[in-house]
Amino acid sequence: MKPKPVVKWAGGKARLLGEILPSVPAKIGTYYEPFCGGAALFFALAAEEPRRFKRAVINDQNQELVSLYRAIRDDLSGLIKELRKFKHDRDFFYEVRGWDVKKASEAKRGARLLFLNKTCFNGLWRVNSKGLFNVPFGKYKNPNFLDEEALEAASRALQDVDIRNEDFAEVTRASKTGDFVYFDPPYAPVSRTAQFTSYAVDGFGPADQERLKDEFARLRKKKVASMLSNADVADVRALYKDFPLRSVHARRSINSDIKKRGVVSEVIVSTLPIAHAEDAVSSPIPKRAAMR
Repeated sequence: MKPKPVVKWAGGKARLLGEILPSVPAKIGTYYEPFCGGAALFFALAAEEPRRFKRAVINDQNQELVSLYRAIRDDLSGLIKELRKFKHDRDFFYEVRGWDVKKASEAKRGARLLFLNKTCFNGLWRVNSKGLFNVPFGKYKNPNFLDEEALEAASRALQDVDIRNEDFAEVTRASKTGDFVYFDPPYAPVSRTAQFTSYAVDGFGPADQERLKDEFARLRKKKVASMLSNADVADVRALYKDFPLRSVHARRSINSDIKKRGVVSEVIVSTLPIAHAEDAVSSPIPKRAAMR
């Protein structure tokens, strides 16, 4: 079995791989993914024979997600043992949701995240201002939160991968020419009322979007090949107006409001020419959405 994402994550790139992969360099020294989330691009590259990258660094601001990936890499048997203790039951779900896992093992923290992700409402991961997961029980009849074959494939892909829980700028600090960086941050809001950025307690606000643009520009100056995905809104286009940019359409199934699921417009930004560049910035600029 080839490796693939093991969690359902808002903004996951599995359905956009056909748009992204053609613009990824054919040979990569170190692959960096500072906002890995479901890590669809990492797993796609890891599944290639031969692999395009020699080394890989993945990172996320969500500590429990990082614990899951580390457990898959380092303690797969322990993770599976923990998952076997879980059951698909409403009362048990809320019991697990209320656990304090700050001092728990990576295996227990990772198992809790995977169980909640597969059994909560619509697979939505959201935390409140205190960092507590607050999504209600889902309506799945028979969710598969223990797919041993998929976990084993992911474990093989993650061997020797550097898995971090740091600020994105720290992650890319050591990158150099010959490496490749893919940024998939929490997106800028598409409207003045769309403010969901709480995948982790610290969120990702306008100042962070500005810092990310500055880091993207720094990487270009260092001649580090980089790519970025974000919402197709005027503020994002303004931030990256000096870079190759292309609009793509993605189908999204994760949103707390069912009316806001479906096909959405996103942008791919690059420090290199984007495949199918004739389509770059050909779509009309959308109405302005506030990042400030």
